[in-house]
Amino acid sequence: MRPRPIPSDARLVLLSTTRRIHLQAPCAATLAPGIAVIQAEMRLPGAFSPEVEAAAAQAAERPRLPDFDATDIPLVTIDPLGAMDLDQAMFVERTPAGFRVRYAIADVAAFVAAGDAIDQEARRRGETLYGADSKIPLHPKILSEDAASLLPDCIRPALLWTIDLDAAGEGIAVNVHRARVRSRAKLDYAGLQARIDAGDPDPMWPVLREIGELRKLREAARGGISLPLPEQEVSIVDGQVSLAFRARHPLEDWNEQISLLTGMAAAHLMMQARIGLLRTLPPPWPEAVARLRRTARALSIDWPAALDYPAFIRSLDPSRPRDIAMMVASTTVLRGAGYAAFDGTLPPQPLHSALASTYTHVTAPLRRLVDRFTGETCVALCAGKPVADWVRSALPTLPAIMGESSRRASRYEHAIVDLAEAVQLQSRIGEQFEAAVVELDGRDPASGTVMLHDPATEAPVRSADGQLPLGERIRVELVQADPTTRRVMFQLVA
Repeated sequence: MRPRPIPSDARLVLLSTTRRIHLQAPCAATLAPGIAVIQAEMRLPGAFSPEVEAAAAQAAERPRLPDFDATDIPLVTIDPLGAMDLDQAMFVERTPAGFRVRYAIADVAAFVAAGDAIDQEARRRGETLYGADSKIPLHPKILSEDAASLLPDCIRPALLWTIDLDAAGEGIAVNVHRARVRSRAKLDYAGLQARIDAGDPDPMWPVLREIGELRKLREAARGGISLPLPEQEVSIVDGQVSLAFRARHPLEDWNEQISLLTGMAAAHLMMQARIGLLRTLPPPWPEAVARLRRTARALSIDWPAALDYPAFIRSLDPSRPRDIAMMVASTTVLRGAGYAAFDGTLPPQPLHSALASTYTHVTAPLRRLVDRFTGETCVALCAGKPVADWVRSALPTLPAIMGESSRRASRYEHAIVDLAEAVQLQSRIGEQFEAAVVELDGRDPASGTVMLHDPATEAPVRSADGQLPLGERIRVELVQADPTTRRVMFQLVA
C-alpha cells in the first residue's frame, strides 16, 4: 500500500516531562505497605473482576487476525528491561530518497470490542499506572503482557505504520493498515546501547541513530522545547531502597523520536480529514516568559534579548545547579496539556505549543486508552473508509477520561517516589548533605525545594534566617523523613 503524502511543514519535536521517574522492580517489602496505603487513599482499581478476566481469556484465544501478512519485516521491540507490555516494534532502513520507518503498534481492537466488559473497564481506568512492582494495568495481563503484546517470535495483529522521510529527516508520506507481524527480538535500552557502543554490526542501528539525530535537529530549528532534567530511579540494592539520578541513553532519544514521528503523522491525517483527537498544550502567556527572564536575571544566567525562550532553554546545562533551577522554573510555561476531540470542525487551538505542531497519542494502546481510538481513526482514513461509529461516538468522551487518568497517574507516581525517599532517609535524620536549591516558594522565599544527588532526592527545604539562595549549592540538615506521611524535610545549615 502506497504511503500518503505529508506536507513539508509537518513538524516533530521532543518534549521531556518535568520530573522523569523510572521505577525499577522488584521492590522491597518495605515499600509494599506504603504502596497499599497510597492505592487505598486514591481509591485505585485493584484486580480485574472475574467477568473481565474471563472475557480477556476468551479474547486471547480468538484474536481477529488480519489477512495482510507482514511477518517478513524484521521488526524488533526496544523497551525498559523486564517490560512485557510491548506496544511497538520497529524496523528502519535507508531508501533512495532518505529513510523508511516501519512501526507496528499492538492492535488492541483485535481483542477488545466496543462496549464489552474489557472496554468498559478500560474506560474506567484510562491508562496503566506504574509504581515500582505494583503496576495497575489498563488491560488484563493475559492481553497486555501476553496475547496482544508484541512478544518475540509470536504472530500478532498490529497496526503497521509506514512513514517515509527525506534525506533531511522530514516526513514525506504516511500510511497505516492492519497486518500480521512478528517481532524478531525483545531488546532493552541498556543492553542494546552497550551493543551499539561496542560496534554491533546490525545496519539498522546507524540508520536509527541518523533518523533520531536528524529529528532532534529539526526540533531545534522549529523552536521545540526539551527539558533534560535528571531522571529519578528507584531500585532495590540488597533489599534496601535506593534512589539515583540517571542519564538517558542516546538510544532512548532516537527511539522516542520514532514514536513522536508517528504521533505527528497521525495528527496530520486527522487534521486533513477533520476528525480525531489531538494532544494539545496552549502557548505560554507573555507574562510567564517575562517571569522566566526575571528568574534568569536572579540566577545570573545570561539570556540575550534576541534569544527566544525555546532556544534559551536548549542552551541550559543540566549538570549545573543554576541551570537545573532554571529548567525547573521553565516548567511553568509548559502547563495546561490536554486533549481536544473534533469531528467536522477543527479545534480552535489544535497545537501542542511545546512540540511546535499538532500531535496525538497513538503508539501505546496497551497502556493508554486513547491510542486504540486514534489508531482506529487513522486506519479508516488511510483506507478511505468512514471512521467507525464506535470510535466516532467515543471521541467526545475521551478528553475528560484521559485528563482525569493523567492526573491520577501523576499523583500516584509522585506519591510512590515520595514514599521511597522517606523510607530511604528515615534512619538519617540529623545528618547533613550537599544540595542545590532548584525552586523557591512564590509566597515564602524562605521555603523551596532542594535536589540532592546522593541520595537522589527532591524535597522541601526551609531557611530559618531568610531567603534561600536559588540555584546555589548549600548544606542542609535532614529534619524529617516519615514514611507514614511520605514527607521529607530539610533545613538550611547556617
